Amino acid sequence: MRLGRIDLRSIDTPDDIALADDRRTLTWHELATEIQRTASYFAAVATEPDQRIGVLGENRVETMIAHAAGILSGIGTVALSRQLTGSELIDQLTDAHAVSVVTGPLGLAAAEAAAAAIGTRVIVHGTETTPAGHLNWDDIEAAPLPDDFAAGRAPRPPIVYTSGTTGRARGTEVRWLPRGFETAQEFAEALGAKKSFPAGPHLVVGPLQHNGPLTSLRHLVAGQPVIVLGKFDAEQVLALIERHRVTSAVMVPTHFRRLLDLPADVRGRYDVSSLTSVAHTGSACPPDVKRSMIDWWGPVLTESYGGSEIGTVCRIDSTQWLEHPGSVGRCVAPFEAVVMDENGTELATGEIGILGFRTPEGYDVQFHGDPEKTAKAHLAPGVATLGDVGYIDPDGFVFVTDRISDMVISGGVNLYPAEIERVLAEHPDVLETAVIGVPDPDLGESLLALVVPAASAEPDEQDLISFMKKSLAGYKVPRQFRFVPELDRNAMGKVDKRSLRSRYTEEMTRQ
Repeated sequence: MRLGRIDLRSIDTPDDIALADDRRTLTWHELATEIQRTASYFAAVATEPDQRIGVLGENRVETMIAHAAGILSGIGTVALSRQLTGSELIDQLTDAHAVSVVTGPLGLAAAEAAAAAIGTRVIVHGTETTPAGHLNWDDIEAAPLPDDFAAGRAPRPPIVYTSGTTGRARGTEVRWLPRGFETAQEFAEALGAKKSFPAGPHLVVGPLQHNGPLTSLRHLVAGQPVIVLGKFDAEQVLALIERHRVTSAVMVPTHFRRLLDLPADVRGRYDVSSLTSVAHTGSACPPDVKRSMIDWWGPVLTESYGGSEIGTVCRIDSTQWLEHPGSVGRCVAPFEAVVMDENGTELATGEIGILGFRTPEGYDVQFHGDPEKTAKAHLAPGVATLGDVGYIDPDGFVFVTDRISDMVISGGVNLYPAEIERVLAEHPDVLETAVIGVPDPDLGESLLALVVPAASAEPDEQDLISFMKKSLAGYKVPRQFRFVPELDRNAMGKVDKRSLRSRYTEEMTRQ
């Protein structure tokens, strides 16, 4: 199986660092060998065209290798949260037709539960012992694939999952390139040729289950080195930048806040002058935080606005942002930004409405196995929306002012209240609940659960948390609870989330 630019690096610079994490460092020769071996095993177990390999997103080199093997071979992978419970993991593995799952120690319990329920094979890495009936990463042995293996397979970009607006997670293939490639080999070659980040080491600081951190795969496939940070530590980020002369990274505003919280003498201890491009995604970055980062690191920040299902639709660099503070940038080709009212009528420049983006052929939005969610992601035929409200100024810069969906962005992670409300409502002491996002000084937003008790006495908060953690990943459990006699409703009798967000945002701001 041909590995494109990775093969070239394994020949030209075989002993240079290609991929490293907190535990292992691989040269280009070692990386090429391990990708070949991994892809061969995948081919032996994923024998049907629609079958995939699940990969729990621990920040380890094995996660990167598994996804790279999938891209280069045309054997699709699924990016899964290492914090999923067994039931959540079963649902996503089943939906994606995954026949095997790769995990480190953090996700092993959930992976074992899924394996017992649906028969998937577990490949575990980062442990000295392997549970009975499963396979250790170091013990994978498979015959090398022929050079033309990927030439006969359709492209299979990784699938990422988002919590559904109806309470069930839905998957979408990452949109790093337009659709239309006939073979996995063509797709991989085009991906390797596309300049995602400047040449040089790229630093991964976010969880390798989200689209932003996963874009590091494009850099690796392009024959450029990638350094993976395990658990986020602000000073360690600076140390890795200096040690490896890192040129690029993807971060979210929460990372910036934690870096800025370091004492001035610690921040001044490290040389970060090698950085030339730091992309930030996820939630909106507070202006004071962004200005402070530009003052510290220079004009290297570039904000990308978009989503896993559509890719980047707007972009703005540091210089442009300083001239248009608050903007998410101009629309990028081949998309075209439009603003519409609730009837689908296009609005004039400067008018506030629902933000939409015209998607030419090959860039249409699709959710795996969910035509209903796919339809809801469109304002009109060929016009997709990310659920935001905003306007376009006379210079073509896009501004986001509100959201029409209930989605909460906490630390750059998309959270959908419907999923959380469904679980919380099953508790016998809960009559009704609404989950909303409120301001959080560290995460941007955090979850607040408004609970109408089923009896006169308030439920025990810790009991609610323990109950929810049986069905939900820990990051989906609200950090705060309020017990209320009733929930605000609109004229149609529906819970008025906009009113609740406004009221509790004001309350949190006063605190």
